[in-house]
Amino acid sequence: MIIPYNTMEEEHFPNFKGGEGALEAKMFFDGLNRILHGRLVPGASIGLHTHETGSEIIYILSGTGKVLFDDGEETVTAGQCHYCPKGHTHSLINNSDADLVFFAVVPEQ
Repeated sequence: MIIPYNTMEEEHFPNFKGGEGALEAKMFFDGLNRILHGRLVPGASIGLHTHETGSEIIYILSGTGKVLFDDGEETVTAGQCHYCPKGHTHSLINNSDADLVFFAVVPEQ
């Protein structure tokens, strides 16, 4: 199955999961799993949330930012992958001067 991100319209999700600004994303959802190409402009974030029914994998395509993960903090840059296992809490924050672009998979387990 091909997901045609190159022809999909980018959607605007204000204050996604309680975050600042908005998540701009091309999102595929099959009723169970989410696969998305996302973008956070400088200062935007995805709010702190817990993955109670699945995990999340975020691969950073370009830009830099930080992840709040459980009780810690991690810097993320292009080429790195952040993994949030089921039962854990995280947030993605663009604290840079350029867009933070990423690809994320949120499978239900």
